[in-house]
Amino acid sequence: MGDPKGFLTTPREEWPRRPVEERVRDWREVYVPGALLPIVREQADRCMDCGVPFCHEACPLGNLIPEWNDLVARDDWRAASERLHATNNFPEFTGRLCPAPCEAGCVLAINQPAVTIKNVEVAIADTAWERDYAPPRPPDRLTGRTVAVVGSGPAGLAAAQQLTRVGHTVVVYERDDLAGGLMRYGIPDFKMEKHHLDRRIAQMEAEGTRFRTSVTVGQDVTAGELRRRHDALVLATGATAWRELPVPGRELRGVHQAMEYLPYANRACHDPEADPHAPLSAAGRHVVIVGGGDTGADCLGTAVRQGASSVSQLDIYPLPSAERDDDSEPWPTYPKVYRLSAAHEEAGRLGTAPAADADARLFAASTLRLTGDGAGRVREVHLVEVEPAGRRPVPGTERVLPADLVLLALGFSGPGQEDGLIGQLGLDLDERGVLRRDSGFATGAPGVYAAGDAARGQSLIVWAIAEGRAAAAAVDRYLTGATRLPAPITADARPMRA
Repeated sequence: MGDPKGFLTTPREEWPRRPVEERVRDWREVYVPGALLPIVREQADRCMDCGVPFCHEACPLGNLIPEWNDLVARDDWRAASERLHATNNFPEFTGRLCPAPCEAGCVLAINQPAVTIKNVEVAIADTAWERDYAPPRPPDRLTGRTVAVVGSGPAGLAAAQQLTRVGHTVVVYERDDLAGGLMRYGIPDFKMEKHHLDRRIAQMEAEGTRFRTSVTVGQDVTAGELRRRHDALVLATGATAWRELPVPGRELRGVHQAMEYLPYANRACHDPEADPHAPLSAAGRHVVIVGGGDTGADCLGTAVRQGASSVSQLDIYPLPSAERDDDSEPWPTYPKVYRLSAAHEEAGRLGTAPAADADARLFAASTLRLTGDGAGRVREVHLVEVEPAGRRPVPGTERVLPADLVLLALGFSGPGQEDGLIGQLGLDLDERGVLRRDSGFATGAPGVYAAGDAARGQSLIVWAIAEGRAAAAAVDRYLTGATRLPAPITADARPMRA
């Protein structure tokens, strides 16, 4: 450790965000450019280099956090990049998008603010690109085996890169026009600008990975054709079957799923010919977002930037405490505490939801029904407060919000089946509605493996990358009888819980 007293003398300091009034006028990342490096070395010095670093256990990738913290504190960025990339293919993604269970598991977090692990991680990743510490790593020789990866989200990309680097010929099939999955069209630019994604895909192409975009496997090419072309398949299609809101009025026009809304907004950011007043724009509208998770927050920040008249977000859970509940969520588990994302900070500062309990959110709020006008378009959301236990409605708490755009951000239940891929392969779903597989990521079809949200269920980007890396090791072993690839998790691994 660079400074053995750093955790005692240096307070936690995070990457500062740009002023709200400035950043809501554009789609660039919310952080002040260039403001991270001047503070990150001292922040890395706060790491205590614990004998038993629980940040390792909290992170499914097993990131070597104390090691690269020490290297950053010593200004050895090349070595820090090597240690970071040893366990994580895409640290610039996780450093921007992961909610950092590693910080919840930081030993310092027992009685102090945790080390800013995410900030150190993204500083290393960005510096590695700036100084050319992350060149393509093509294999020395090819094995003659081919692998198809279906889906180009974080699990698919991680599996593809690992398999390419050990010499297999890998083709990634993506139904959208560009690779990246949810990171491309589900994550707004203000959270991660897409040049980070483009840069990694270019690196993978230079290593030998091939991408086939605008191809829906199961329709444009059948599963049988894919199996005849390739020696193994990795299904990383994501959990795209969204959850519904079964209330009266759901059929009204103006009620949309979040993943109908966000892809359009992301495309519009990069398409100068896109109509800013198209049907799925929030411009000039009263917007209600049903769902209190990250996807709902992404909708919130997007609607604010599009110029909504008002935006409210409904969260069925009660307002969280500012501090960890040591009885129900003891360290080092990831606690449900009040967090202020950039989007919530913006909405709170701008007063987008006058009736909100905090920032733009109404907590313990359940939707009763939606009502519309004579033309069949939504105009109001009727909601009620619910009790924390059992979610029973509290009498006398009904209220009405104006709404001419309602966005459903209720999460995802499993892989979509409309393309026919699952049926063509004869695969089973388990009781949760996700792909059934064994602990080694293998499905019931020989040579077919499943990774990411399609088999795990909706989860974090860091788990998706860990799944992709582990599935790649399983596929390599299947093809060659042995593997040098790391497998950070098994398919049945789960986050730490009390």
